[in-house]
Amino acid sequence: MGLQEDLDRIALQERELVLPRLDAQTAWDLGSRLRMLAQERSLPVVIDIRRFGQPLFYAAMDDTTPDNVEWVRRKTNVVARFHRSSYAVGIKERIKGETICESQGLALSDYATHGGSFPLSVAGAGVVGSVTVSGLPMRADHELVIEALCAILGRDYAELKLTHEQ
Repeated sequence: MGLQEDLDRIALQERELVLPRLDAQTAWDLGSRLRMLAQERSLPVVIDIRRFGQPLFYAAMDDTTPDNVEWVRRKTNVVARFHRSSYAVGIKERIKGETICESQGLALSDYATHGGSFPLSVAGAGVVGSVTVSGLPMRADHELVIEALCAILGRDYAELKLTHEQ
């Protein structure tokens, strides 16, 4: 039951967390919010915001490694391919009992269906990019992104966060 609840909640997050635009200022605002949260909480994360094919914001906090950069790349590839949260794609795999390699023929070296990459949708345009965090357990990576998106969009995080612990 918990996985389906998370999947339903992520679908709500994807519908509700829509930006008016994704430009350099929006990326800076979102990235700065994520970096501030990470700094306040001493979180060892890498933060990446991009329009597909164009990096807009990047930050690496203390105690991150090149592995975090690689996780960002792989999670971002999932969002670029499916226009869904990397966490949602991973949950769907677990429910079906198969990997992205089995279901889609995609290389695990290029795609990671772990939480932390979220599609950036723009009103009237759809999914145009992604925001990705790597360095925490996957559910925590996902929730950090949602918290920051809620903050810059003026939404109540308590209404949109995942509702139970895994």
